[in-house]
Amino acid sequence: MKTNFSLIIIVLFLSSCSDNLNIVPITQKSADNFYSSETEIESAITGLYAILQNDGLYGLDMIGVGEVPGEDSFEEIAANDGGRFGQLDDFSTNAANDLVSDIWRQSYRGIQRANVILNRIDPIDYSKSETKNKRIGEVKFIRALLYFNLVRLYGDVPLVLEETTNPSVFFGQGRASYIDVYAQIEKDLNETVQNLDNVKVYGRPAKGAALALLADVQMNQGNYQSAVANLATVVNSNIYKLAPSTDKIFGVANEKNSEVLFEVVFQSGLDGNREGSQAATQFRPSGVTGNAKGHNLPFTGFVNMYDTIDTRKRDYVGVNPAKNPFYYSTKYEVSSTGVTDGGTDYYVIRYTDVLLKYAEALNETGNTADAALQLNSVRKRAGLGDTNAASKAEMRAAIEMERRFEFIGEGHRWFDLKRTGKAVATMNKWFADSGKNVVINNNNLLLPIPQSQIDTDPAITQNEGY
Repeated sequence: MKTNFSLIIIVLFLSSCSDNLNIVPITQKSADNFYSSETEIESAITGLYAILQNDGLYGLDMIGVGEVPGEDSFEEIAANDGGRFGQLDDFSTNAANDLVSDIWRQSYRGIQRANVILNRIDPIDYSKSETKNKRIGEVKFIRALLYFNLVRLYGDVPLVLEETTNPSVFFGQGRASYIDVYAQIEKDLNETVQNLDNVKVYGRPAKGAALALLADVQMNQGNYQSAVANLATVVNSNIYKLAPSTDKIFGVANEKNSEVLFEVVFQSGLDGNREGSQAATQFRPSGVTGNAKGHNLPFTGFVNMYDTIDTRKRDYVGVNPAKNPFYYSTKYEVSSTGVTDGGTDYYVIRYTDVLLKYAEALNETGNTADAALQLNSVRKRAGLGDTNAASKAEMRAAIEMERRFEFIGEGHRWFDLKRTGKAVATMNKWFADSGKNVVINNNNLLLPIPQSQIDTDPAITQNEGY
């Protein structure tokens, strides 16, 4: 790996209460002198969660990379920030793009931290064995999540499952097949399901999150039957439920609501304003607020597709009328404490996603009537009537459209297009209809491997087309 792991730096964190992941760094230690007690392992695990806050992950880039390549959003000024998001917009991304390297680097930093913990936790005595088992499950969940992102974005990737104390050990091994990576992700998640219970703790995954992520992994491989079983378990557990209305889901005031299965915790005004997210300002049109960059803005044509009675248009979308107009997602709140210090949690998995993926999996396995029930529950919450979709093809299209309306700005659309095999055809039609001289093929479905990684280890080859 590119990152030098010969000295592993672990950041310790204070924890103010048992149901929260507080995120205040207080000291640093090397791994060789660490992990001698439950307290130190717990601190290391909190440090693993903190990786997810990074701009290269859910602080910014994973949201943008999951949305901007699709047809529902665009870049106000393609050259902003050196074109890191603008290149995604017209599929001109190159191997030197720092977004490409940031996602890669921060993902493998997280994987290394997970591997260190898993390598060292076994001999540590915990006051409660069930807590230790949960922590092992949480760490495997995060490792699986990071690898799931990597395999969807880059295809074949290095598969590192051991603590790396000497980076040169991994030189020359190249990239593992995406098939093997998916197999490891499923293994981690199946073990996670066994380790976790159903009790949701803020900022941590419970069994329902592991089952939902496992189902997503299975659907991305075309295994809808297994996904149906796992999603049904989540739904039938009656642990999660839709928030009562679309204005009660997002924003700091609505955190810890009933439909969040797993969130990355952000908090403004903490640790010198270093524990927040800059998604709110980066994803607003220039002039709306300080540091607004105009990344990931919903197209006017797409916003106009909302039904006039759909409450999501009112609750999920803001507008700057001075710019033609320009719309933006209001799911991320701007903080008064700084442009990079938004306190809105990022919802990695929420129950609405479970219901709509359950509908998709049911429909793909021939149960269109039950799929309609799941779809209609989401529509009802948005103030809409039941779907008119009757056939399998009609239901497939209705679910796809509902996901677009529901997850606007959250970083789902591009992954949805890839999962359903519609990315190339959808985007080529969109470019043609928009009069844009862009044509993509299957090579464009993956990001390039960071050039810096290839320069460090030539055994890691570049994706085709880059």
